[in-house]
This record gives sequence, C-alpha cells and structure tokens, in this order.
Amino acid sequence: MRHFWNWVRNDDESRTLYLDGVIAEESWFSDDITPAMFKEELFAGNGPITIHLNSPGGDCIAASQIYTMLMDYPGDVTIQIDGMAASAASVIAMAGTHVTMSPTSLMMIHNPFTMAMGDTEEMRKAIQLLDEVKESIITAYHIKTGLSRDKISQLMDSETWMNALKARELGFCDEVLYTGAEDLPDDMAAYTFERKSAAACLMNRVIASMPKPQNVVKEEPEHPPDVTPTPEEPKPVIPDNRVKAADLEKRLSLLK
Repeated sequence: MRHFWNWVRNDDESRTLYLDGVIAEESWFSDDITPAMFKEELFAGNGPITIHLNSPGGDCIAASQIYTMLMDYPGDVTIQIDGMAASAASVIAMAGTHVTMSPTSLMMIHNPFTMAMGDTEEMRKAIQLLDEVKESIITAYHIKTGLSRDKISQLMDSETWMNALKARELGFCDEVLYTGAEDLPDDMAAYTFERKSAAACLMNRVIASMPKPQNVVKEEPEHPPDVTPTPEEPKPVIPDNRVKAADLEKRLSLLK
C-alpha cells in the first residue's frame, strides 16, 4: 500500500504528521498490517503533534481507524487543514483537539457510498451498511460540533462544501489561520455550497426565465343568424289578350 502519511520530528522534539492525497487507496477493511504500522508510528513518541491535512477523502474504514487512534492519543492533537478536508478526510479532522483551517481551504461532508453487486438481498445489505456507516460518521461530527444529528444528516444529504468561516461558524473548525477577530470584516461571507440545493435553485431559475405560455382562448366560430329565406310572392299571371295580326286579317276576311 502506498504510504499516504509522513512523520517529521521537529527541532524542539515535537512531531508533525503530513496526511496528503487519498486516504488509503486500498481499503483497510481486511488489512491488519497497515493500521498497525500507523498506530505504532503514532504512539512511538509523546507530547503534542500537529497534523497537516490535505485530502479529497478515501476509504471510510481507514479514516475511522485513524480517527479513533488520534482520539486515543494522550497528547494534544492540532489539525491544520491546508487545502481540503473532504469526505473521509473530514472525519479525521474531527479528532483534533484544536482544528484550524487556512482561509483558502475547504471542507466537504457527504453521504458514504459504495459499489455493490448481487441479488436484491445483497442490495438490501449494502443499503443497511451505508446507513450504519452514515450514523457512525454523524456521531463523529456531532461530538465535535454539537450540531443536532438531523442537521448534520441534512448537510450530508446535500453534499455540503464549507469555506473556513462557515466551518468555524458550524463548529467543524476552531480557528481560521492568519486572521484575528479584529481582522475579519463584519460583512465577510461564511459560505456553504450544497450540491442538491444549488441544482434545485438553478432549475428554478431556468424555469423562471422561460417564456410563459400564452393563454390562447379558442374562439368558437360565430353561428350565422338563422335566416329562413322568405318565399317570393307569385307574380300575377296576366292573360295575354293580344291578337296576332294574321288572326285579325283572317277574321276580317270572314266578315266580307
């Protein structure tokens, strides 16, 4: 397995741990050697330690074990998020006695996911496993932030990204580095980005910008007035009493 952590012993005998990249590209689920190696190196010294964390996440089982080891460590654990603590890496961050974030860093929390294959019974088992993993992660967030489990569950459902100020506001971190309270303007935004909410908002804007259909009233054709034709009055028949000239001459010849 690739070593994703690195210990440095400082001149003052304090120790610094660098956690960079994906947390356990190969799962610790059935690995006894790697977790034991990490634990041995962690407890090889004593006193306060500082952990520089920059990770997009990784295996939730490995993150859970690292979280538990750090919680068991007797000395103070300062976790400094340099760039990003996303997904499983955010769980590790919750083990810090004191959690700090760079002003440019981000934290992301979301629901666990897995890949499964098989029949319907196997799918049900996978769903049940994800539900239990989510509940265990919520517990770690709740211990650190004090937020309600319902609120944390909603943030995870939405895949929530937080800048340093928002993470501090919600209790996921204790301090924003390089700034004091007097250095922060009153109107400086504490920002979260929720993927599902953003998608819904975008769709609402698209729908609102679409031209509304015209309500066309279909006019029924006007019925022509029911005009019953008036029958023409019959013209009077005028008898033709005119005598033709030939007939008249014939009659006159008879009178002679």
